[in-house]
Amino acid sequence: MITSLEYVNPRVRAIRVSKQTFLQSLAHQIPQDVTEQKPFKGVIDVSSGDPHRAGMKPISFVRQALAVCLYPHLLQDNAFPLDVKLRAQRLLQICEGESLGSYTASSGLHHVRQTIADFITKRDAGISANPKNIFISSGAQRALMVVVKLLSGGEGLTQTGILAPQPCPHTLPPLLDEAGVLAVPYRLMEDRGWALDLNQLRQALESSRGRCNPRALYISNPGNPTGHVQDRKSIQEVIQLAAAEKLLLMVDEMYQDSVYGQNTEFLSYKRVLFEMGREFSETVELVSFHSLSCATVAECGLRAGYMEAVNMDPDVLKVFDTMLCTDISAPTTGQLALDLMLNPPEPGDPSYNTHAQELLSTRTALTQNAERALEVLNDLPGFSCQPAMGGIYLYPRVELPAEIQEQAEILGLEADVFYCQKLLEEEGLLLGAGGPSGEAGSYHLRLRVLAPMDVLEDALQRLSVFHLHLMGHHKDTGRKGKGETGCSSKSGLTCVVQPTTV
Repeated sequence: MITSLEYVNPRVRAIRVSKQTFLQSLAHQIPQDVTEQKPFKGVIDVSSGDPHRAGMKPISFVRQALAVCLYPHLLQDNAFPLDVKLRAQRLLQICEGESLGSYTASSGLHHVRQTIADFITKRDAGISANPKNIFISSGAQRALMVVVKLLSGGEGLTQTGILAPQPCPHTLPPLLDEAGVLAVPYRLMEDRGWALDLNQLRQALESSRGRCNPRALYISNPGNPTGHVQDRKSIQEVIQLAAAEKLLLMVDEMYQDSVYGQNTEFLSYKRVLFEMGREFSETVELVSFHSLSCATVAECGLRAGYMEAVNMDPDVLKVFDTMLCTDISAPTTGQLALDLMLNPPEPGDPSYNTHAQELLSTRTALTQNAERALEVLNDLPGFSCQPAMGGIYLYPRVELPAEIQEQAEILGLEADVFYCQKLLEEEGLLLGAGGPSGEAGSYHLRLRVLAPMDVLEDALQRLSVFHLHLMGHHKDTGRKGKGETGCSSKSGLTCVVQPTTV
């Protein structure tokens, strides 16, 4: 019986509660009738990778086909395009009992795994993918945990280590904690747009010797939360290092469809690996991850992702399947949504024009929002932000006054968390706390720029109001009301500053 915390598994007790979890719990505590006590109407959450939370609309083709699958009587409804109903019929036929209520194989429906393999083959210019090496899971996070747990082992000097970028996705540290794996951080180069530097990787690897057993290298490309996209040369260097050091490559490629930097393209690690010749393509072990939670579709709540294993021992692949059995199977709705995401309507199909327009609208919002947010952030005193090349975040640096750091210390909070907490309380805006930059008084914040344009503009307005007042850089431009001050900035924002208790 668990009568006190001391009886709880020490590994579980050691899991770090992420800053994101702490801040989102605070956001949920803000009552719905905030307009009576606060100057804002509701909370805007641009902290996490969930664009629907901020109001992005779902892709019609995905939702329509799922609706028909969930309620087959809609096959008789003329409101749905013919290609939607035909796809729904085919998807129902691959389900046991022709029902989404049935379980699937632990590694996913074979039909969907084949769709994924076809997508990868087309993406990688004809380099074939085998559905037997593809595993569907309840989100990419679950797939990553399967691989990490396979590697986990040892204690002390023999404990498994995984090289992980700094900064990294906020979900990664708790996952490594749970698996009992030591994170070996390697620093990304902020002054070079958060580029991955081979020397930093080598230094991290050398520093790990004697304190753990480094077995894998985790990469996020496009970078989460940095927005950096690696070029071919950078990927080749990483692959060569992995080959020389016999490291498993674990590559998060979830934002591969959201690359918008000028003269920037997404290249998968698998494609580059196979184009480097047999010396590498037949020896380097690689597992890549993708997800339904990706930028364009962003169906985070349906919980489906997949991994593709390259150059893995067949016996190890059997263990992948065994570990996925502990979930029985990923949600069937999510698996079918993966099929719809990766095999969309084609030209000439009734849904094609609408689907293409919706994708274009989402990508346009992402690109324009990234440019707009970068302009506003770099115009705020104490802020500096590198432009993103892809992904859905900006990751600005902010210099915080000594008084803020002192108040945070008194409360037992990190200064960036305190800043985000006060921003949430005063302006109803939830940003992600990214952590210290390594320089005294300097921290990072995480801002998701994939949101409706008007919502992002409101978020930037609230941030400017709060930050300008906090930093004491506002100026009178005419009375707006009792205790209020007008302010403006080079970015074109005009705001009304309310008194703050910070």
